[in-house]
Amino acid sequence: MQFTEIGNMSGKTLMLLPGTCCDWQTNFEIVIPALSEKYHLICVNYDGFDGNDTIFNDMLTITGKIEEYVMDHHNGRVYGALGSSLGSSFVGQLMMRKNIHIDHAIFGSPDLDQCGIVQAKLQTMLFVPILTGTAKKKYRRKLLKKMLMRFLEMDEKSAEKFMECFSKFRPESIRNEYYSDLLTWLDEDINVEGTKAHFIYARKIGKKYLMRYKRYFHDPDIREFEMQHEQWLFGDMGLSEQVLNAIDEFMVIEAK
Repeated sequence: MQFTEIGNMSGKTLMLLPGTCCDWQTNFEIVIPALSEKYHLICVNYDGFDGNDTIFNDMLTITGKIEEYVMDHHNGRVYGALGSSLGSSFVGQLMMRKNIHIDHAIFGSPDLDQCGIVQAKLQTMLFVPILTGTAKKKYRRKLLKKMLMRFLEMDEKSAEKFMECFSKFRPESIRNEYYSDLLTWLDEDINVEGTKAHFIYARKIGKKYLMRYKRYFHDPDIREFEMQHEQWLFGDMGLSEQVLNAIDEFMVIEAK
């Protein structure tokens, strides 16, 4: 595990948790400068995605390591935690387990998929080879690039950047991350005293995800944006500014 603390060290603490098959440098690259001006950032790279000779084991093992770091270095408390996509699963677990305290739990348009072992194995068998095979097969890389640009509305540069992650991390880590996320369940109507759940809802991903947010968390603060999944992190500066302003509001500081 790798924890990197940067930014405004006198600002409120904001933990950044990247999504599937990503390090924080790639996932949050576009918005790090703006966030660093205001917040004391705690940037996390999980085992298997930290540049060391490690393997991602499972979601709960990593959750425990995040909790241990916050207890040892921040007295068991951070003001905010922002999860991008799969990173939101960690935010949900941290909130639900109550081993550390988060004042503002911020969820970046997650799917919050949960399923049984058989379905998780089938999904992993179908999806993970598409990611891990991009480095070996040119036609797969071209196909995946088109998919990212079409369905996630990435520009070409962003699509290339994200595909680099699929080849630089070990397939075993990618597989374990994807598989264990599907098996890591959340309770319904999670309600923690002193913690507010905030959601960045990308309307283009569909209403079923909105219903999940309301199902798993008690009275969540949901902000809707006309965008695809995490599109604000893919180079659209107009969307980035909108979401950054919302994060400032979540964190109770004055937005620009």
